Amino acid sequence: MRNNTLPAPAPGRTDAPDDPLGLRARSRRTTAWLVGLGAALALTVVAGVAAGAVAVDPLTTVRVLGHHLVGLPGEVTWDPSADAIIWQVRLPRVLLAVAVGGGLAVCGVALQAMVRNVLADPYLLGINSGASSGAAAAILFGALAGLGQYALSLSAFLGALAASMLVFLVARSGGRVTSIRMLLAGVAVGYALSGLTSFLVFASGSAEGARSVLFWLLGSLGLAQWDGPLGAVVVVVLLSTAVLTLWGRGLDALAVGDETAHTLGISPDRFRTLLLVVVSLCVAVVVAAAGSIGFVGLVVPHLARRAVGSTHARVVPVAALMGAVLLVWADVAARTLLAPQEIPIGIITSVVGAPFLLVLIRRLHAASA
Repeated sequence: MRNNTLPAPAPGRTDAPDDPLGLRARSRRTTAWLVGLGAALALTVVAGVAAGAVAVDPLTTVRVLGHHLVGLPGEVTWDPSADAIIWQVRLPRVLLAVAVGGGLAVCGVALQAMVRNVLADPYLLGINSGASSGAAAAILFGALAGLGQYALSLSAFLGALAASMLVFLVARSGGRVTSIRMLLAGVAVGYALSGLTSFLVFASGSAEGARSVLFWLLGSLGLAQWDGPLGAVVVVVLLSTAVLTLWGRGLDALAVGDETAHTLGISPDRFRTLLLVVVSLCVAVVVAAAGSIGFVGLVVPHLARRAVGSTHARVVPVAALMGAVLLVWADVAARTLLAPQEIPIGIITSVVGAPFLLVLIRRLHAASA
């Protein structure tokens, strides 16, 4: 497998005599991107809540959100059904889209630095396949049925966690957790668990169950509601984004190579293990809540690097905001294109991401020629 090494972080250049390395210019550029993306995300949330099979006026949407969030306006002058649609149905779904998109994007940034491959994404480690096996066991055989509405999410989470541990044990079997060993372990575990999921579908003999598993595998945010799992996804993604931003210097070192990391006093094996724990937990929580949603973790890191450069302390928060905006609009498309039917969101992200992947492969081929 070709190791498509990430571009190494390099000092910026500027013609300004008082900023020869371009540090202040890059900081201003990053700040501009963060402010712009923050504003875009706020508008996207309002638009995402207003759009749907039953359209709601954006001004009414803002008033309902203001009433519930800060108590303004105090008097309710809108239709109670609009209030229920906005607050009870759509806002939890949009918040889940924000969290899932941001989580997949920052995990993609970390993985591409961790394995030094620009084609890496959160599903490379087989975590998605583990979650799929857990979800299939819950849907087809009623695993953890005693947990009621939480059975599917918890079963998927446990499957993802088991896959993460298996990848770690295989990658560490030689005493060191190198990037290539982790990459191969993730691919092997992913294929094995995909085979297990197919076997569960075949053994169940249930056509309806197989259809439910297929729909889950394609990703959906339709189960979002004001409950504990939504809060868990938001908290885990926020903490993961904060941790990966703080670890930006270590990610920069890994992206360059293990020798550079050693030179900077960073143990590549230990840091890679810590990254695997953080990324695995984040991906497991996200996939358990929303199913398989591909290409976000592959595409967004490249967009973020083009916007603010290769320094990971800047790339991570920018990628989080880009991923959040992208997935909210993908969910809007999934809900409205064939309304009242809903398209699995994984289909939307694949349609958007596949052309980008082809362009990326073409550029890599041109660069290696």
